[in-house]
Amino acid sequence: MTSSTIKTFTIDKADIPDGGMKSFKQDDDSIILITRDEDEFRAFDGKCPHAGADLGDGVRCGNRVVCPWHHGTFDSTDGSLLEPVAADGLTQYPLTDNGDSLSVNTSETIDQSTSNGKTNNDKLGDTHTMIVGGGAAGFMTAHRLRKLGYSGKITIISADDKAPYDRTLLSKAFMSGEADEEKLMLGGSDWAEDHNINLQLKTTVSEVRPNENALIVKKDTGDSDSDSETIRPDFLVVATGAEPVIPPIEGAQQSGVYTLRSLDDAKAIKAASVGKRVVIVGTGFIGMEVASALAKAGRVASVTVIGRESRVMSHIISASVSDALINRHQDRGVSFVFNASVDKINGNDKGVSGVTLASGERVDADMVILGTGVSPRTDVLSDVNDPDGVQVDKHLQLRDGVYALGDIAKAPNQMGRMRIEHWRVALQHGLVTAAAIVGADDVHDNTERVPFFWTMQCDKSMRYSGHAATTDHSILQGDLQQFNYIEFYFDDEGEDTRASAASGVGHDKEMAAFGELLRRGHAPTRAQINAGFSVIEQAHALSR
Repeated sequence: MTSSTIKTFTIDKADIPDGGMKSFKQDDDSIILITRDEDEFRAFDGKCPHAGADLGDGVRCGNRVVCPWHHGTFDSTDGSLLEPVAADGLTQYPLTDNGDSLSVNTSETIDQSTSNGKTNNDKLGDTHTMIVGGGAAGFMTAHRLRKLGYSGKITIISADDKAPYDRTLLSKAFMSGEADEEKLMLGGSDWAEDHNINLQLKTTVSEVRPNENALIVKKDTGDSDSDSETIRPDFLVVATGAEPVIPPIEGAQQSGVYTLRSLDDAKAIKAASVGKRVVIVGTGFIGMEVASALAKAGRVASVTVIGRESRVMSHIISASVSDALINRHQDRGVSFVFNASVDKINGNDKGVSGVTLASGERVDADMVILGTGVSPRTDVLSDVNDPDGVQVDKHLQLRDGVYALGDIAKAPNQMGRMRIEHWRVALQHGLVTAAAIVGADDVHDNTERVPFFWTMQCDKSMRYSGHAATTDHSILQGDLQQFNYIEFYFDDEGEDTRASAASGVGHDKEMAAFGELLRRGHAPTRAQINAGFSVIEQAHALSR
């Protein structure tokens, strides 16, 4: 490839495989992605709009270009968004066919009038959509409504005092000091204004009446006698999220005990942890992320993690991978107490002094962080309140014109009906809901989507795709000493049983390919994995 001007680049056609793609890095750090289908070539901005990953390092499966980092997915023919965590599609550039080569002009873009999320803003202009909750699901619903051409009124009601932000970074880059508050803002600091969205912060919804398409709101004005208002929008989206579970531990309500759910929580933990002995209760991925971030920040006196089981993240990874992860944390100064439960959090008027375990053992501490899970905030949905989530259809619809999504939704997906508390799943729900409201039938419903999440610990990003009932029947490939592996999970030991999930570190392309095979019903069997089956080759084969 040669550069003829600073904005025009020439690429040999032979460099692009039929049914495939290839990226080309430029001197100015930009990346051009070329996709090919026989004699049809297309050029796009090759950096994922979510976090800047090189899409050429990902996987193409059919018409789907999958980001290697967080599995944002784009249409190879027009760059339109097919799957979050990205919120927007790819910029497309015009091409000139020179015979054996192509010229790409990046000073111009192709305006896709009905794709790439760009449509005429003339849909449902006389309607009102109200969204309860300012998290990922609520943000994505509003954002995609505008991108899909919805021109009606959009109102987001949030009890938070901040515009929608990326909660995934709280226990990762924000806690470790690598990202500031501005980086957390979804869509940027002016997102709501730029998209003509009425963002009502510090506003509480006291009740949602789905059978009436109605909600009752109360503005936080500091006046306990403030009047409530009943509103009946045309479309009602309930995305109230989840709240931390505080177990019935004596002393759990005292000063010096923290949970992490909001930006304010993260700020409080960062400020309070300086020079302190920190105890984290819980060995799930949030507790482990906090332990990693605090150790990396290097401002605490010590970090001790207490867990009921004998390993960490036991519902997600095998014992072998868990042991390797524990070793990495220990190498960075984190201590563990396993097979233990906290009986009491000790303290006095000066604050926390430690925890007492059920065994009677005492662990000294100056602060305690509870990473003991979350529960869905369904209490406002009085008519359908269910501790296991709100049953919705494949479009996240609860009643006609009423949708429930994110952490509260028990929704069907490719793996079955389940409630999943993952950021990417919440974004998927928003994408599906927006499409359902505007009637965009070219957007796949939720039954064709696969759960995915990632966790950053000890400078390693672990990715997980699918949903495994157990981690006991796994096949591991890679080097755990270097914490570079991929592990496939099966529901039993049958040779013809297909993998239901996989986790991996340093195998980004394989993880992206596996997610696509799982989505299409082509996940490899135990026999295939043992025989050396390549998920990447199979995903590429589905593009031809």
